[in-house]
Amino acid sequence: MIAICPAPPPGAAFAQRMMDFVDCQAQAIGAGGYQALAAPGSTLSLVLTGFLTLFVAFFGYRLLFGQTPSVRDGVLALVKIGIVLALATSWTAYRTLIYDVAMRGPAELAADVGRPAALPGAGGGLVGRLAFADRAFELLAVAGTGRMMAPSATQGAPGGPAVATVRGATPELAPGFDSWALGWSRIAFLTGALGALALVRLIAGLLLAVGPFFIAFLLFESTRGLFEGWLRVLAGAALGAVGTAVALGVELALLEPWLIDLLARRYAGQPVPGAPVELLVATLFFALVLLGILYASARVAFGFRLPPAWRSAPIQLAAALRGEEMRFAGVSERVQAPTEGRSRAATVVDAVAASQRREAAPSTPGAAAGPAARTWHEGPARDLPTQKVAPLGQSFRRRTTNRVSARAGRRDFAS
Repeated sequence: MIAICPAPPPGAAFAQRMMDFVDCQAQAIGAGGYQALAAPGSTLSLVLTGFLTLFVAFFGYRLLFGQTPSVRDGVLALVKIGIVLALATSWTAYRTLIYDVAMRGPAELAADVGRPAALPGAGGGLVGRLAFADRAFELLAVAGTGRMMAPSATQGAPGGPAVATVRGATPELAPGFDSWALGWSRIAFLTGALGALALVRLIAGLLLAVGPFFIAFLLFESTRGLFEGWLRVLAGAALGAVGTAVALGVELALLEPWLIDLLARRYAGQPVPGAPVELLVATLFFALVLLGILYASARVAFGFRLPPAWRSAPIQLAAALRGEEMRFAGVSERVQAPTEGRSRAATVVDAVAASQRREAAPSTPGAAAGPAARTWHEGPARDLPTQKVAPLGQSFRRRTTNRVSARAGRRDFAS
């Protein structure tokens, strides 16, 4: 049973209270959401049952159409079904392989990276160190910078400066600028630190809660991109958590001794005229660094791709299915196409051979009786027979006798 996170009480340690509350909510959303979706009769169970039914039905249809899967394809299909059932229905497997890696793995990895550099919070207690730095900002804002202020700003003003002004200090750039700079330094520090940590934790919690839906999308090629995108964003959140923890450790390594020194000097009555601007620049700088780390983590996670075998298997199955359909096509169609192709080729070859033989044939009758003529006449029966060519001018026979009409014949007979 997931415990309900209580609202943080008002008071000191603002950063500590905020981060504890956000972290508790992220873990409750991730674990409680998964257990609610994986319960029998939930929406996830119905969707998962439908997906598995369709997957098995499509596989059976391929078998009916004559497509016999290879050993590799069959093993891959069984592996996908096993992964989906194990991660979408078993909280133990899901927690070990995904939940703990995304929620607790970044802290352990950041500790391993930051411990050799002796970064604050590398051994644990990063949120407590952030709360200590926030408290130092608050105390410094109360103590002020000790600048020489104009007489009109101090004379007759009830509740004057908390700390006596020091003669010879550099006057501030504008009335109230130091207070404004110190206030915005604290705002930039809290926004960058708490915002980055809360962002990656809540994103991870939400994705872990709806993880079973995206795991079920692994079964089909058309929906596998959703699972891949879910895994990318989850990996980006985990990598962003590691980068954020390391960057905050570097920031604390700079700010903690600096703030302690500034407070010690102010309590000793020494002015710190340049501290507000320097602190504002430093906190804004690290806020931009945290933003860049989150962007870089997202870009790195976006390069994640599933193994080629998971992508090429559906394509191979489709190609094999098309090959089986061609194999089981009608026999007449399979025989007709090659026959037509061979007859056309044979016709062209025969025509070229016949043309060459006609050109090489002798023009005299005696030569035609030689070996070449015999070889030519012994050619294929489908060759056209050679016609005897008449000499030029003798193709039309002229009459050698005079024509006698029938009337002339009767007249000669009567005489």
